[in-house]
Amino acid sequence: MSQTISETIQPTVLSPKRWTVAEYHQIISSGIITPDTPVELINGQIIEMVPQQPPHAATTDEGGDYLNALFLGKAKVCVQLPATLPPDSEPEPDFAIVKIDANLYRDRHPGPNDIYLIIEVADSTLQKDRQYKSTLYAQAGIPEYWIINLKQNQVIVYRQGQDGVYQTEHVLEASDQIKPLAFPNLIVDLKKLLILTS
Repeated sequence: MSQTISETIQPTVLSPKRWTVAEYHQIISSGIITPDTPVELINGQIIEMVPQQPPHAATTDEGGDYLNALFLGKAKVCVQLPATLPPDSEPEPDFAIVKIDANLYRDRHPGPNDIYLIIEVADSTLQKDRQYKSTLYAQAGIPEYWIINLKQNQVIVYRQGQDGVYQTEHVLEASDQIKPLAFPNLIVDLKKLLILTS
């Protein structure tokens, strides 16, 4: 009994190429990806970043000013700059609160040992930030991760990473205040971080 082609040939499952941080930097150095290309390296995959809508852009801009003033002399606030999370991720979080570096990070991007806190601003990206980014940062050993949820005017706080998962998740309202784990004497006013005027 004859067989059709579809019965005899099994489809091949193709695996996408996974890039390391070093390979990603080589791609950038070659000019294939320019510094202006809106992408980031997440778990070995080069992912296109979502264009910012005005609420996201305003929160990043004004929130950055607020955080810079708040952490002045205590930590460096990196706004939409790369953070190297070996071996295969280099996201560009909206805010990374990092250690002050004597060399001003001229020879490297901040890594897990430099980062106190990462904050993402979410509108259309909320699901990705809660799932993929949360796992990414927990696995990298980032001690604290916040999501500014623009849709509900809330801040989601993740802490106590263990086995690649944050053990606690708290949802805070705009009227709340919070002390970052690394800075227990510093109070963050979430209304200012959410740039609410009333």
